[in-house]
Amino acid sequence: MAVNFIMLCAFAGLLKLIFLNLIILKTSETEKEYKICQSCSMPLNKDPKGGGSNTDGSKSKMYCSYCYDNGKFLQLDITAKEMQAFVKNKLKETGGFMALFPGFFISGIPKLERWKKN
Repeated sequence: MAVNFIMLCAFAGLLKLIFLNLIILKTSETEKEYKICQSCSMPLNKDPKGGGSNTDGSKSKMYCSYCYDNGKFLQLDITAKEMQAFVKNKLKETGGFMALFPGFFISGIPKLERWKKN
């Protein structure tokens, strides 16, 4: 029983590394390409629209279409804490593996680019 708990903790630590530390792919010194939305932490490859849109119509490399459209955030007055609560509820609604540990998956939201300024 203790071995199972230790294995689960090690697996959770590995997942945290993947989700929190490996979220940026550097494509050059000046340009960054993100793997997860820098507002809600949704994997950008899971976005049905392929990402949010910038004012010029190009795809955003930072934000998903649920958070960002036409160069503007869709939820302007939301805080990082409120975003965590919103995402936690969405994870519970959708079910699956991520619904088992929603607190784990939302813990990095305040560290994302959108929230660093606040």
